[in-house]
Amino acid sequence: MDTKGKAMTVMGPVDPALLGQILPHEHISVNFGFGFVEPAACSCEAGPKTECDFTLPNIGWIRQNPYSHKKNIKYSGDEVERMVEDEFKLFKKAGGGTIVENTITGIERNLLACKRLMKATDVNIIAGTGFYVSPSLPSSVLAMSTEQLCEVILKEVTQGCDEDPTIRCGIIGEIGSSWPITDFERRSIRAAGITQEQTGAPVMFHPGRHHDAPAEILRVYAEAGGDIRHAVMAHLDRTIHTMEGLAELAALGSYLEYDLFGLETSHYQLNAAVDMPSDAQRIARIKHLVECGYADRILISHDIHTRNRLTEYGGHGFCHIFENVVPKMISRGLAPDVVSAFLTTNPQQWLTFSK
Repeated sequence: MDTKGKAMTVMGPVDPALLGQILPHEHISVNFGFGFVEPAACSCEAGPKTECDFTLPNIGWIRQNPYSHKKNIKYSGDEVERMVEDEFKLFKKAGGGTIVENTITGIERNLLACKRLMKATDVNIIAGTGFYVSPSLPSSVLAMSTEQLCEVILKEVTQGCDEDPTIRCGIIGEIGSSWPITDFERRSIRAAGITQEQTGAPVMFHPGRHHDAPAEILRVYAEAGGDIRHAVMAHLDRTIHTMEGLAELAALGSYLEYDLFGLETSHYQLNAAVDMPSDAQRIARIKHLVECGYADRILISHDIHTRNRLTEYGGHGFCHIFENVVPKMISRGLAPDVVSAFLTTNPQQWLTFSK
């Protein structure tokens, strides 16, 4: 392979140092229909707005109930692609260099859109391979063996994808799991470990919504041969909520990702037991990890995967971290070079193939 020491974009391998500032966990095209949540009983006159228009009187309800709005969770199609292209041009102008697209089997990856957008915007796009959570997948996929899952991942990393044989995936992930982890998801995690060991590829994990999930994922992955140093544990924002728990996870050696920046709604529809932290709380937790010596393991992103988070729908867009989060981090005592590393050297090192 021609990947050792390189990062793999949808247009081919590049020197990781040329990736610039990186958002390591975003989406270009997603159909999250399997995750639709029936809205809670509403006492207001209008009632639930599952199919309402994106208008000013409705946007507040959509922000509070993003997974109960049917159009909002269908983040795909020509209209979304046009908006994402406009967003990427702004991202490029603001100093952005690379977007990592985490959509995989189960939520309708669109590699052709990735390639079109990379050509149109000059933003590097790195695509993922693998399998999302069990509820998102058809029975034919759920029946696959670990060996069969490995064959798919290995082909897409080393040879090319069926959608376009010239496109190779630059990460394994985001590999999805629930809590408790299902039998299929354990096979999928093992497949990620096996193929990571074979290829030296970077890996991204989507953990179940429970504080024990990240460590269990890393255990299964490492037992299959995966290198924890090349793995990212995503969505820590909504998964681990104590400083002690964060330090325990950090000691295992994976990258630590806060990737829900811009979500400022404490109510979390996908797990009502969780109080979603604000950006300020995210920064406080990251600062704690830096003080514990893990500055070189931290990644940050937005995980944009619903329409309401795009600027044209009244959201914060792909430049929110540059415009709002970075200055806030510095004002809260994080050194500028440390903050810069969250967006440059840390993800650049993660995205570098070791084989």
